[in-house]
Amino acid sequence: MSNLFHDSNNTVGELTKKLASKLTDLGLRLTTAESCTGGKLSVALCAEENTAEFYDVGLVVFSDEAKTRILGVRPETLERFTAVSEQTVTEMAASIRDIAQADISIAISGYAGPEGGDDGTAAGTVCFAWNIRGETQTRTVLFSGDCQDVVEKAVHFSLAELLAALSDEDNG
Repeated sequence: MSNLFHDSNNTVGELTKKLASKLTDLGLRLTTAESCTGGKLSVALCAEENTAEFYDVGLVVFSDEAKTRILGVRPETLERFTAVSEQTVTEMAASIRDIAQADISIAISGYAGPEGGDDGTAAGTVCFAWNIRGETQTRTVLFSGDCQDVVEKAVHFSLAELLAALSDEDNG
């Protein structure tokens, strides 16, 4: 995990401001596909005054059918790996990035709770994919807390990790 995630001084609002500034400075466009966070990532991004300069489209796709119908996630992927898998969020991130013709996408799918998956996956398990100019990074994290805690932590984590990845690009 990035240091930004563990730094309690970086609230979602602060991370969003930093990310908005970084994306605007780099001239990059962001798009999102969310499942368990229910659009909270999009809400955080849209709270910025200059949102239109860096953010294009956000979709909330809860059902497997929507993931397939709207984002083109392969039914075989969902059947073999489930909706809460790095394979599924990888397909979600690539698809929403292509649909929006954006530079970067974030995809999130998980079990916020109180129940986990039928396959025994624990509540609080969240899978992330960040597609940056066609290159995908994924992570699966188990967050503690109730449903709202998990959602807030997932939004925070997704922002912190993207900001860290963009900073690594600048330094590498």
